[in-house]
Amino acid sequence: MTIKQQIQRATLRTAAALTLLEVTTHLPSEGRSSQTYHHLFDTIITPLGRRLFNPEDAHHLALEVVRRGLAPRVSREAESFGARINMTTTLQRTDNKGLPLKVPGPIGLAAGFDKNGSAIPGLFQLGFSFVEIGSVTPEPQEGNAKPRSFRLVEDRGVINRFGFNSWGADVVRGLLGDYRGEFGGRGAALVVRQQRGGRDGQEDDRNGERSSAIINKLSWALGWAWHRLMVAPPNQGILGVNLGKNKTSDDEIGDYTTGIRKLGPYADYLVINVSSPNTPGLRSLQQREPLHNLLTSTTKARDEYAPHAPLYVKIAPDLSPSEMEDVASVVMETSIDGMIVSNTTNARPESLVSPNKREVGGLSGAPIKNRSTECIRTMYKLTNGTIPIIGVGGVGSGRDAYDKLKAGASLIQVYSMMVYEGPGVVSRIRKELADLLAENGYKNVEDVVGADCEDIYWRKAEERVKKRMEAEKSATI
Repeated sequence: MTIKQQIQRATLRTAAALTLLEVTTHLPSEGRSSQTYHHLFDTIITPLGRRLFNPEDAHHLALEVVRRGLAPRVSREAESFGARINMTTTLQRTDNKGLPLKVPGPIGLAAGFDKNGSAIPGLFQLGFSFVEIGSVTPEPQEGNAKPRSFRLVEDRGVINRFGFNSWGADVVRGLLGDYRGEFGGRGAALVVRQQRGGRDGQEDDRNGERSSAIINKLSWALGWAWHRLMVAPPNQGILGVNLGKNKTSDDEIGDYTTGIRKLGPYADYLVINVSSPNTPGLRSLQQREPLHNLLTSTTKARDEYAPHAPLYVKIAPDLSPSEMEDVASVVMETSIDGMIVSNTTNARPESLVSPNKREVGGLSGAPIKNRSTECIRTMYKLTNGTIPIIGVGGVGSGRDAYDKLKAGASLIQVYSMMVYEGPGVVSRIRKELADLLAENGYKNVEDVVGADCEDIYWRKAEERVKKRMEAEKSATI
């Protein structure tokens, strides 16, 4: 057999193998978006990781897999939901000063998974429409002693007492600067102005250095283009930054102001976290007077350092009815732009069976799903539907997300359930939610928000119809 014949035979065999692989798995055409790749991670790698690694080590490994672009990408089915349902959500600013926040889809990542912003592009590739990093503290801190994360496998829950372990605002600012430099975004123009620092017009006659810089940038640009075009198209979305205070600090307003000043220019929205159960004294900031002082001060800081970024506050699910009323009143008085409901809980439901239920820390995952949904419903009613809510807590299916939207959440966050469902759960939630909306006659995801609260719902529905009619009328003029 001649060399030419051998090459032809090898080519035919390779083509036949690829054809068989395509027909059975779609790996050649869909790659990390294929159901086969999702199945590999969700049914083999994720359970194996739980068996081989402790929770914190598994967390770091998962983050590294995402950072390196090895995790599943959003599935083709989930990505096509926009053809059936308008999933865009527009969150208005309560002060009417800044532009509204337009989010391309309702499913996002809660704070805690990527605490320092090291894997943002990979997280968007998973299928999240918005990603919230943090909590970030002004100064670096290690957090609480290990072990500090525990799985409740029988209950599909997690208890953690990390205690705001953070690389600090300066390191995170560098990472966010790199991200914005590559991908741009809502606050990118402000970032560029700050980095230039008024140096416009200064002459530099060192032509050799300039030529070298141009060559380096050109090489970087070619490498970037190759990676993005040939390896994986870039995914972008809305970036939130969750801010915390240092454990040893007595100046909470100063800490949150520092976070806003250093990180606000890079964020699409900012979050004041006053509800982690693992930092001593933090939850006392949810009381009426301290919360009013904090939100008034941080709103002013936002207006000065990051006027483009809506400001949200994250609250606990353990508030009493009177405390929830106080929080709702303060939120409306201070014109905060929204709430995240809710953080982890100190409570331990009687239904828990895992021996780890005795561990100290905040409980998340399936055991708090119903409680967080009820908190969303209560806060939606207390604020008369005027304050946008991001709902989080135990979301592991499209039905879970749908229930929280009906309770009053405008957006939904996912985190702990990925421990048990795998990264492919993001695509499944997106598809299942789109199916539910279509089955119930909704064409826009915004139309289901608050459906459980009929009086508020129908008032807001009339407002939406009027706005759409006005927009259509303006478009025809």
